[in-house]
Amino acid sequence: MALHRRRLLQSVAAASLGAFAGCATPVFSGNEEKQTTYTLNIDDIPVSPVEHALYEPSDGALFGDPARTALDDIIPEGRHTTYGYQPLSEDHYVERNGTYYQTKHTVTGQKRLQRTLVRGEPLPEDEKTPDDAIVVESLDKPTSRVVKILHSNAQTGSTADLLRDDSYVLRRPAEQESALAAGELDGRVVTMKKGGPWVYRIQTTQTELVETEHTIFAVEVATSREALREIVFNTRIDTELEPGELSEDEQEILEEAIGLPPYEETAPLSESYESLLNALKLAEVEQFDRKHLWYDGGYYRYSLNVSEN
Repeated sequence: MALHRRRLLQSVAAASLGAFAGCATPVFSGNEEKQTTYTLNIDDIPVSPVEHALYEPSDGALFGDPARTALDDIIPEGRHTTYGYQPLSEDHYVERNGTYYQTKHTVTGQKRLQRTLVRGEPLPEDEKTPDDAIVVESLDKPTSRVVKILHSNAQTGSTADLLRDDSYVLRRPAEQESALAAGELDGRVVTMKKGGPWVYRIQTTQTELVETEHTIFAVEVATSREALREIVFNTRIDTELEPGELSEDEQEILEEAIGLPPYEETAPLSESYESLLNALKLAEVEQFDRKHLWYDGGYYRYSLNVSEN
């Protein structure tokens, strides 16, 4: 088993370190051996697996409206095409008039289109924030979201995957109808908080881009809720367990982890914890993994975090 192998390697490493320490100079004597902790977290999902799997778009104009439009176009046998973005993710289960479908996505080409690009240039420290600077929270949601993405990228680079050469491209319908697309903020200064400290001058430009063509369609997968349940259990639940399949000690650990706080042990692990992690298909985890569990009539999301300290 992977956990057994890992514990064996840790024991060998510790023994080797101890042998080395016996003949080494005292400079190493103050170092403490790192310990590996295995933390099991289990969260209750308060709806059935089928209800959890079924998708309904949000009410918002930014993401909800494009998703609803796409679903209306593709069910039962249509196609919906967008450029530069996907209106909804692949493999959503959706229901219409008692029939169940799964959404699918494919790239079908490219198209050259005129787009608006938005940049946020940090205001130089020696430049005074103008009195008419706009606080980001006063903007419409599509605009404020773009400014926040630009701010996050400027501070940490964490949103670079959403940008094109440090510029945000307005693609979604709500974005193309926003104040940014209308040019109302071009040259204006926006601050993340009233009075600073993060202040940006917004710049918008028009350019022609080659955009990826995304086509969404739907595949019928079931004509009854019972049939969909079988599909969901086969595709969305990683582990099914009943109390009778576990030892008393394994049950105790599992049910303790279902509560708060999470359950954890430091290596070497107890036999019961190790065997439970194997039953939960977590034996090969090196750092982190998350899965779904059906246990004793309950639905759970569970994860294992392996850390050294």
